[in-house]
Amino acid sequence: MGKLIYAANTSLDGYLEDETGAFDWSVPDKEVHSFWNEHERRIGTSLYGRRMYETMRVWEDDEWLRGEPDVVREYAEIWRDTDKVVYSATLGEVSTARTRIERSFDPDAVRTLKESSDADLSIGGATLAAEAFRHGLVDEVVLLLCPVVVGGGKPALPRGLRVDLDLLEHRRFGNGVVQVRHAVRNAS
Repeated sequence: MGKLIYAANTSLDGYLEDETGAFDWSVPDKEVHSFWNEHERRIGTSLYGRRMYETMRVWEDDEWLRGEPDVVREYAEIWRDTDKVVYSATLGEVSTARTRIERSFDPDAVRTLKESSDADLSIGGATLAAEAFRHGLVDEVVLLLCPVVVGGGKPALPRGLRVDLDLLEHRRFGNGVVQVRHAVRNAS
């Protein structure tokens, strides 16, 4: 059985992006990128909301990767080798391999996917992740806390919901980013 893992870069005050939608402050250096590569290597299926998918699909394109460091090109290979499910009522079609669209989030279908998976699953996008949290589907939370306060924007974690966590791991990177990994108590 696979675990459903919510993982994200966040500001120290808990935002995925600032009030203008920018997240340039979370661009990883080589050490942090290597962490994400290792994290994503164990993911078999990624669940995305439409906006997160549209952000991530850049990894399908080789053109911009030509001059990038090895660690960045390696991430692209890992991302391409992962199955992807995009939850969207409005997206007409997908433009990446190994990707399918689901028109609505079905908690029972996600539970079945977890139960039948040999690898862990990830969930990306604040709105979609909030739904998974509300249905008790998230097993772990991995946050990389970036050393910046942005003062507002898109919250990394759902509002109005209590989720009890147990710290499993923490790490400090050379650039000041701090990684925390928590298990969700009583996840299904």
